[in-house]
Order: sequence, then C-alpha cells, then structure tokens
Amino acid sequence: MEHENALIKEKSPYLLQHAHDLVDWLPWGEEAFKIAKKYNKPIFLSIGYSTCHWCHVMARESFNDPIVAKLINETFVPIKVDREERPDIDSIYMNACQLLTGTGGWPLTIFLTPDGRPFFAGTYFPRETSHGMAGLKEIILKTKELWEKKPEDIDNAATEIFMAIKRMNAPTKPYEIQERIIDAGFEGLKKAFDHENGGFGSSQKFPLPNHLYFLLRYGLLKDKKALGMVELTLDKMRFGGIYDHVGYGFHRYTVDPAWRIPHFEKMLYDQALMAIAYLEAYQALGKELYKETAEEIFEYVIREMRSPKGGFYSAEDAESEGEEGKFYLWTMEELREILDSDLLCEFFNVKEEGNLLDETGKPSGKNILYMKTMPEKFAEEKGIDPIEFLEELEDGRRKLFNHRLKRTPPNKDDKILTDWNGLMIAAFARGYKVLEDKRYLKVAEDALEFIMDKLYENGRLMHRYRDGESAIWGNLDDYAFLIWGILELYDATFNEEYIKLALRLSEELNEHFKDDENGGFFFTADYSDSLLIRKKEGSDSAIPSGNSVHALNLLRMGSMLEDEGMIKTAEDIIKSFIAKIKRVAIAYTLLLVGAHWHQTGGTSLIIAARTRSCIPIKLKSKFIPYFTITLKLEDSDWSFAPETLRNKKPSNECTYYLCKDKTCHPPIKDPESIIDILTK
Repeated sequence: MEHENALIKEKSPYLLQHAHDLVDWLPWGEEAFKIAKKYNKPIFLSIGYSTCHWCHVMARESFNDPIVAKLINETFVPIKVDREERPDIDSIYMNACQLLTGTGGWPLTIFLTPDGRPFFAGTYFPRETSHGMAGLKEIILKTKELWEKKPEDIDNAATEIFMAIKRMNAPTKPYEIQERIIDAGFEGLKKAFDHENGGFGSSQKFPLPNHLYFLLRYGLLKDKKALGMVELTLDKMRFGGIYDHVGYGFHRYTVDPAWRIPHFEKMLYDQALMAIAYLEAYQALGKELYKETAEEIFEYVIREMRSPKGGFYSAEDAESEGEEGKFYLWTMEELREILDSDLLCEFFNVKEEGNLLDETGKPSGKNILYMKTMPEKFAEEKGIDPIEFLEELEDGRRKLFNHRLKRTPPNKDDKILTDWNGLMIAAFARGYKVLEDKRYLKVAEDALEFIMDKLYENGRLMHRYRDGESAIWGNLDDYAFLIWGILELYDATFNEEYIKLALRLSEELNEHFKDDENGGFFFTADYSDSLLIRKKEGSDSAIPSGNSVHALNLLRMGSMLEDEGMIKTAEDIIKSFIAKIKRVAIAYTLLLVGAHWHQTGGTSLIIAARTRSCIPIKLKSKFIPYFTITLKLEDSDWSFAPETLRNKKPSNECTYYLCKDKTCHPPIKDPESIIDILTK
C-alpha cells in the first residue's frame, strides 16, 4: 500500500504532491508545534509551491529516499508549507535564509526550535554532499549531534537570528517625500539596466513590470530616455524564449541575459502584470506589437487559466513527465516534419544540434523557439513578401500548437488565490478599457463575482479557494490587489457600485491591518494567526508589495472622490518607507510611482452629467500618468462621497471639473477644451 502522511487531508496541490512522500509531513499548525515541544524535537520546515522544479527534484532525491526520510522523521517534526497559500510564513523564514546565506529561493529549507525560531536555513540541498555542496543527509546528522550534545549553542543561534529578523523588519522613522527620491530611482534603474538586451541584471532575467510602470511615467513626465528603456525591454522579452511563441504567455524568468533560455513555469501574476505593462506601453508608444502581445496573453489566460466558474488558476508547472521544459522544446526533425519550412526554422533560430545546452554544456538536440527581430523585418531581409510570411508564420504556429496538444501537458495548480485574481481582474478590465473587447469585461466581472461569492465571508476576505473550500485569512495583498482590480473595473464601466465596494474593502484594511503608529499596513490582520513577527512589507518582488499597491489605490480614490483623508493615508504609507527607499530605491519602484503621483498632484477630471455620452471618447486611447476620471451622473446616489464631490452638479448636459498640476480650472462645458488641456 502506498505510504500516506497527514498532508493527504489538505487542499493545496503542492501539499497533496507530498502526501505520499516517505517523510511524515505535518501541515503548519498548533498540532505540529505541540508535538515538537512535547518530544523536544527541532522542526524541519520545507516551503515550496506546486510548479517549483527544484522542489520536485528535492522530493525525488531526498523526501522519497528511505534513508533520508527515516533520518528526517527520527530527528525532526517535519512541516510542509505551500508558500502561495501562506506567504506570511514564507516571508519570515525567507528573511532568515537571506540573513544566513545572503540569498533565497525555493525549495526553502529551515530548521526551527520547537517555538518557531530558525537556527539553520538554505534552499535546495542534494541528497549527498557533492561538488562542494553539503548534502541533506550530512546536514541532518550534524544537526542531530548538535541538538543532543550542544542544545545551548542552537538556542543562542536561534535567539540571535530571531533578533536579527526583528531588526530587519523594524519600522523606520517617517521622512518627507522629496523629488530627489524619484530621480534616485531612475538613476538606480539606469545603472542596473542592460542596454543590449533590455531588462535589469547581467545573468538571470525576471520580467520586473514594476520597474517598467515607473519608467513609463518617468519617461513621459521627466526624461524621455526612460521610454527607450521600456521599449527595449518589452521588445526583447517578446522576441525571447521567455515568451511562449506557440501557446502565448510568459514563463517565469530566463537563466541567460538575452531572455532566451526560460525557466518554463507560468505564473498567473506574471500574465496579469505583463499584460498591463504592454497595454500601457501600447497607449503611450503606439506599437502594434504591444497590443498584440496583450491580446495573446489574454487568449492564453482565458484558454488555460480560467476556471469554469470564473476564477483564475494559479500556475502551470515547468516540467512534464519529470523533465523541465519537455512540453515546450523541439528537435529540428520534429519541426521539419510539422512545419515543412526551413524558413520558419531559421526565423525561430532552430539548430540541428539544438540551441539549448545540456548540463555538461554540450548541445542537447533540443530547441527553444525565439526571435531576433520582427517578422516583417525578417521577411524584408529575406526578400519575401511580409504579408505572405506573416500568414505562413501564423499557419506554422497553429500546426505547432495542435501538435503540442498531443503531448503530456505540465501540471496545473488549480487553486484560486484572491490576490493574484485581483491582479488578473485589473488586467482584463484595463484590456477592455484600452482595446474595447467586451469579452475582457465579462471575464473580469465574472472573476470578481467568483471572489465575492466564494472568498468573502462575514465581512472578511479569504485567501485561497480550492475544491469547494475557501480557507486562510486574507492578507494585505488580497485586499490591495482586489481593490486595484475593482478600481480598474470602475474606470472601464463608470459604475459607482465598484467605488462603493472598493471603499468597503479599504475600510476593512484600515480597521484590521493599519499601523496607526508608524504608517503603512501590516501584511496580516489583527485577527490572523500569531507568527514569529508581524511583518510590514514595502519592497517589491516578483509581485508588487501590498503597501505600494494600496498607496496607489488610495491616491486614486482620493483623487476620484476629492477625499484628502485618503491622500494623507497614502502619503503616510510612502513616508514610512522613505528611509529604506533611500538605501536601495530600485527595490521600491512601485512606491516611487506613488511618490511621483503625490509630488505632481496628479490630474483629476470629474464629469457632472445627465447622460453617459459626456465622457470624451478620445481619452480612452490616451495614456496620461496619474489621471483619474469620475462620472457623477445626476440620477445616481453619491451620498457616500465627500461633500465637495456631492456638490458638483451639471449646469447643462455635461459639466467638466478639471484639476491639473495642483491647479483647478473653472467648470468647463466643451469636451474639446479638456483634451487640449490634458495633452499640453
């Protein structure tokens, strides 16, 4: 009979992947810690997620090896955590890993005292010591010896690490928001920018859309060089292997600086954030490629990541049949047979020996599809008709897509997370506003309805839904990202019910998450599980921080509703992180977007109107940084709004109240005048 552990009763796809490991895993909870205290055993905490390739490798090598599993079971109380279900736990112990090793990642391996203090940390460990890397077996044996013979050394180390984590997360004194902070962000990004390949860094490349949001606005308002950085990055990413040229969507990151060799997993949040980046760049720069890329991302998400009930799934795995990238790679022989076109093979840089190297550095015989240039330019260089080549290219893509359907697909993590769904709602709502495709609005509205129906209970958001169960208290990101999506839906529809819903969720954040003493919002609510510390994050990672997103939400709602209290709360969030921004500005680029908005004062247009026809259509195609529109229809209920907004009434069919550059114009009746002022 197949071995089972306590994870068999969990809902998380990641935890269920480990329910048959030989390690006797327990889920995170009071029971595990009680056992550790009762038997005076250290805790082996392993944190990962279902689409993590190296998590799978470590499971195969160690957690299903009889010798290593027996050692873990005898020495520790083993606990498994899905980092996507419990980002609060992951964040604390990732700090420990970063403090002890200078780096982080998943699988995250942490040894804890029975009261939860970390005393050892790392990421992936091989089963045996090799190539200078300590093996898990050896590490466990040394830990066992120390625990039994020198427990005071472990206790002292755990106390020291715990105090370092507390210092690392201690609140900083608030500072005023100064213009040089914004410029420091731009200078930092310029230094980190790869002027040949776009993006940031010199080895692994991540999408980092927050940087692009900042640069786009900085480029439009301050320095046009920033726009060139955005354009090069978006072009190179779209050409590279990080983009799935057959089925669409972005992979997680690449292991090379030229965006060619991806780590193949696909995350929902990357699709959402990159779709918004391409939509904004399309509006600002007018490149058709950016519009097409956003449309293709949406096609992928609707096809692969949308549940029948409307919520969005979390991720697709990097591997299938135990091999990373197997679903996405091609041999030259396969491609010739499917495409019958050497020209398309050349366009996608396919090689007989393969363009992907194996672990020894030799050609693997396998190919990643990527482009070096636009199809039209390639056709021109080859002296062929661009329209005919584009038709051949699309025909070839369809053939490859249909062939790929016969392969074993990567596993899908089908849990539905409130925060990531909020990001995707924001993207689809923005897609509808910019591209006017009604499907996108329905997809966004269906997803919001799903979240509010399945993941909102008794005035509180929940974090995760799967298999009929909603669980885990919602965190700051759940609230902030969902409010972002709701505000995008308001911009797309001008239905004031969305503003009311955003305000309601924002009030819940204020009540249960706000740090009244130092500004900003804690990651967890005052009713959430008690952990080692209560964190307050401002820096961005693969996804933006909840504080940076909510600062923008508050600036947006404050502008739309003429609510100075909301603007003050946003200002307090930004001020609470200024000391940290001064140390490393590029870790806080979305907070810098908020700081930039606050500095400029933004632009707000309130339309007091008798009919919806008063909205200037030309504004839909414009990208205007830090701009909000409020449509206040005469027969709608605005009793929830501040008095200044309630008092704005139409003096004829349409009356426009415009504020720009911290100056408010007298009421305007001609919509063309609005366009002139906004585009000056």
